[in-house]
Formats: sequence, C-alpha cells, structure tokens
Amino acid sequence: MRMAPHLAPSGGSLAAPQARAVEYLLPSAPAGVAETRSLVRAELDRWGLAHVADDCLLIVSELVTNVVRHGGSAYTLRLEERAGRLYGEVFDPGDGVPFQRSPGVDALSGRGLQIVGAIAEEWGVATADNGKLVWFAVSCGG
Repeated sequence: MRMAPHLAPSGGSLAAPQARAVEYLLPSAPAGVAETRSLVRAELDRWGLAHVADDCLLIVSELVTNVVRHGGSAYTLRLEERAGRLYGEVFDPGDGVPFQRSPGVDALSGRGLQIVGAIAEEWGVATADNGKLVWFAVSCGG
C-alpha cells in the first residue's frame, strides 16, 4: 500500500485546486455506520456523483465498520472530489493498523479490506502518532 498521492507526508492535504470537499466528525457506534452512508449518499447526490455512490458507500461502510468494531472512538470522514476522482479518508485515533486478511472460506468476517481493494482504484493506510487514516480513490468518470 502507498501513501495517498494527494496527502503530504505529514498527513495534511497539499495545496491543490479542490472542486469540492466535506468533512464530518462522527461517533463510533453501530448506528453511525448507517448515518455515515446517508451522509455520503446525500453529498454525492448534491455533487452530481450518484453514479459512483454505490461503490463509495460500500467502501465507506467497510472502513467505518472497522472503526466501530476495532477502534471504538469518534472518527473523521472526509470526501474530496478533484480532477475527476473522488478521494475518501477515514481517520480514527485508535492504535491498531488495519491490514488485509486471508479469512477462511467459513469465516464470517475479515473481508472488508479485500472488498475495498477490489472496488477502489487505489487505497492505503497512513499512520501518525495520534491515529491512522485509511484512504481510497475512485474515478468519477467523465
């Protein structure tokens, strides 16, 4: 995995033209996953990006579910549309670093990051002293 090309080494965004961006601070709770999906759907609809909403909703659901299951703290979701791509970032202050597993055929969980990797054009993890950021990028087309 690589660091997001749109992130500076410090984890802050580089100064580049931004078409649109939004950021939410959300509580880590099972009901928060559905709330996050609703926020993402509404934002992408407002931006005229409904055609990428299903893929983005699945990716965001997997990342936020990981925070709820393993992190337990409030998390930040950021979406940014720029230069024909949608970038998403989920930051949480938890200690653990997510990694792709190879769950057995009968396993009931452990496939979230495989799903993210199958849908996103790029994705990765950046760590810092105060937590971690999992990012993804998908093409908006056109």
